[in-house]
Amino acid sequence: MKQSRIVITGLGLTAPNGNSLAEFRANLLNGVSGITTIDVRYMGRHPAGMCTFDPLKYQKKKDVRIGTRVGGISIYCAREALLDSGVNLDTRDKSRVGIYLGITEHGNVETENEVYNISQFKYDTKFWTHHHNPRTVANNPAGEVSMNLGITGPAYTIGAACAAGNMGLIHAAQMLRLGEIDLALGGGVSESPQTFGIFAGFKSQNALAAHEDPTKASRPFDKARNGIVISEGGCIYTLERLEDAVARGAKIYGEIAGYCVNSDATDAVLPNPERQAECVRKAIAHAGMTIEDIDLVNTHATSTPLGDIQECQAIADVFKGRSTPPHINNTKSFIGHAMGAAGALELAGNLPSFDDLTVHPTINVDELDPQCDIPGLVINQPRKAARIDTILNNSFGMLGINSTLIIKRYVA
Repeated sequence: MKQSRIVITGLGLTAPNGNSLAEFRANLLNGVSGITTIDVRYMGRHPAGMCTFDPLKYQKKKDVRIGTRVGGISIYCAREALLDSGVNLDTRDKSRVGIYLGITEHGNVETENEVYNISQFKYDTKFWTHHHNPRTVANNPAGEVSMNLGITGPAYTIGAACAAGNMGLIHAAQMLRLGEIDLALGGGVSESPQTFGIFAGFKSQNALAAHEDPTKASRPFDKARNGIVISEGGCIYTLERLEDAVARGAKIYGEIAGYCVNSDATDAVLPNPERQAECVRKAIAHAGMTIEDIDLVNTHATSTPLGDIQECQAIADVFKGRSTPPHINNTKSFIGHAMGAAGALELAGNLPSFDDLTVHPTINVDELDPQCDIPGLVINQPRKAARIDTILNNSFGMLGINSTLIIKRYVA
């Protein structure tokens, strides 16, 4: 069955170290981290990645007040993506526009805040906000975008733990190919640092990063890495069928080449390198490619002692037969782990490689862990490449969900 070619025609983002692709990319190439420290309720100060976008750029004060942080992130990114794409929604059938946003979790922030608020009034629930239910339903981020833009097509979130950023793009591509919609807004979003529960949870698992210098706390592949830096952020793309993009003269960032989503089915937290390798291999096969065709691999590695090793094992196993290794990097070393937004943001940080043939590095690697020392790693300094025609993006998550997305350079 012949499938429509799906292309990326716009993107909008907010990351701890940038509120536009140009700013984000420049900081990735210049080694600029976006990690600071924040006060976490009941837990003191911890490293975290916080965004500095202006929520009032596209929302009224009242909307910001009654909405959610992740809703504001989603609206900002969606509006920026549409602006970047040149799409004018006023000339479109808005019932043929779909919104598909990957999330790791949703509702914890609002519930924690309300419980804390009523604790100041002897837990009298009459002080519980009537905005709680619409703030905490799982489809909230997509719903807030729908209302802000007047989009009447399908708008929902995809819960896929930390694989969700990739999943937003994959699902958008699938809906376009099915003919359900004509334009998609797909990606991933996160407000995770707003909840103390995720900090407490990772700390109880001995997986929460600590470092006297917050900009060095996220250090994938480094021998001294000690855990995850929790971050917020978002990245949303406009995706279209190729023929529609060409007909309107759109610029094209890249083309969806292939993907795979699978599950470990072995442990709620610990990754399974065999299933991760299987996911990568199946994505390459789905793209009609071989391992020799992959030029750049963006790793999921979160700076946990075991997780980084297991992903490196999976990657080494997949590409062991190559004559020369692909370039391998990691974006979390700059921005921490943006959970549901991670995959989408990390892809965005690498897309400009198609144009500048430069691979951004993994920073904060003072002493490379021998168990992570695999061929192709780009460490601490950018690397010029002779060819970047394909980007393979890994995003893996709890309960064993794995996603691999491959983007290729657009060729007419």
